[in-house]
Amino acid sequence: MTSIAESNLSKVPAVTLGFWVIKIAATTLGETAGDAVSMSMNLGYAISSTIFICIFAVAVAMQIRMRSFHPFLYWAVIVATTTAGTTMADFADRSLGIGYAGGASILFVLLMVSLYVWHQFEGSISVDTVTTPRVEGFYWAAILFSQTLGTALGDWMADTNGFGYERGALVFGAALVVVAIGYFFTNISRTLLFWGAFILTRPLGATLGDLLDKPLSKGGLDFSRFTASAVLAVFIIVCLLLLPQRAGQHPGESPKAL
Repeated sequence: MTSIAESNLSKVPAVTLGFWVIKIAATTLGETAGDAVSMSMNLGYAISSTIFICIFAVAVAMQIRMRSFHPFLYWAVIVATTTAGTTMADFADRSLGIGYAGGASILFVLLMVSLYVWHQFEGSISVDTVTTPRVEGFYWAAILFSQTLGTALGDWMADTNGFGYERGALVFGAALVVVAIGYFFTNISRTLLFWGAFILTRPLGATLGDLLDKPLSKGGLDFSRFTASAVLAVFIIVCLLLLPQRAGQHPGESPKAL
């Protein structure tokens, strides 16, 4: 018989290989779609960020109001956080003139503060504890900051540090492999490993997105941002239709573990 806790967690998808495949595709879509609106449509980072933050606010409000897990709505909110994260990070890095290092540092602090506040109120930051609207609010706030931080990290690695998009993607991909090894072969906190992997998939998606749509002269493949976004959106929809999407718990310890 399904427990009350499991029922309350039914809006959160089980973490499977399919979860991470869709997450990486969603973060890549966030990069191409965010750039399409801010750059290709010439709306700028501030206006684009305002648009995507409003979309995120509406989507997350719908998600929190739902009583059960709806895969398309959940992943729509994830995509909303990635697109908002893309334009917000670009606004902080470029429009405010603080650079990638400054932007990444500020966003890291904001993420740590959001997790700290979550822990102070709930006694845990494990996503296994997402059982009430308030905790889900903390959950989505942390995800929004982690997505924005990941964008800044991806741009910092690819541009400022001179790794380029391909090598930048390889670096973040290798970091995810290390996290996976930690999950399968160590006793490191599953909560920390989950958030580490969640954050790292964003810069991986950012570098993959830039690899797709940046000009050949800058090391990209020069695909249209709109075409790349459409292909990625179709890929995500196909994954949602074909890959297992069941409600379930994220890997983590007991509610008071971390």
